[in-house]
Amino acid sequence: MTTSTSGAAATGTPYGTLPPASPLPSRKPISLPRILEMRARGEKITMLTAYDATFAAVADAAGVECILVGDSLGMVCQGLHTTVGVTLEDMAYHTEIVARGLRRAQGTAWLIGDLPFGSYQESKEQAIRSASVLMQAGAHMVKLEGGGWTTEVVQFLVERGIPVCAHLGLTPQTVHALGGYRVQGRGDEAAQHMKEQARALQDAGASMLVLEMVPAPLSSELTQELTHCATIGIGAGKGTAGQVLVMHDMLGLNLGKNPKFVHNFMEDAPSIRGAFEAYVAAVKGGTFPVDSIHAW
Repeated sequence: MTTSTSGAAATGTPYGTLPPASPLPSRKPISLPRILEMRARGEKITMLTAYDATFAAVADAAGVECILVGDSLGMVCQGLHTTVGVTLEDMAYHTEIVARGLRRAQGTAWLIGDLPFGSYQESKEQAIRSASVLMQAGAHMVKLEGGGWTTEVVQFLVERGIPVCAHLGLTPQTVHALGGYRVQGRGDEAAQHMKEQARALQDAGASMLVLEMVPAPLSSELTQELTHCATIGIGAGKGTAGQVLVMHDMLGLNLGKNPKFVHNFMEDAPSIRGAFEAYVAAVKGGTFPVDSIHAW
């Protein structure tokens, strides 16, 4: 039997430990009604992607309200060029380990799992089978991309007790059809079409709506109009109900050029947790994003 001389707590491990949850009495689990209450009173909602137990727990401890296990993991974790190659098995694995990390850290974040390409396009029945896999892995909500035909899928899932986050604007799973990573909703006709899609998704029961690379004025209009759905922007200006960024981007873990809508919060932070806390403070305080810098 050996005795440690490192000074570490007896309950620690040589491989790192998950951060404890905040002891503050105000720290309550994030629920869907609470998210919609925040939207109603104008309190900004914060969301980040996470793909493993430790980063999810650190983001939660920093006060991030929503964790998205995004299919962006295909690009930032698996080295893919697009999200199209991500499988349901990939998403289930990463959702499960993120959920485990949050449980171990007694986290309170609302956990959203992306339905990957090919897991819901075939039929409503396929969609609920896929959504059930992510919910059983620990997700509180599933996210899917697109409007039009997806409204039937959204309604089908919501009626069966599965909360849904929709996604309009740049939808990475259809990047080939869109012709690349481009701003969506420009021009009167395109803007009107997006408004119609957003209304239909809210009517179908979507409780949250990611707006990606959508002109800031249009995002603000949608946010004002969708009174029963919390809009979450990424490259959509500051007028949305909340913001989301890919964790790797906001930590500066990008070997190429960052998208216009990204700010590197590690530049002035002493730690990764500090960067997450700075992000939360900036979104809550209205200093990020800046429309003249991060939006169209």
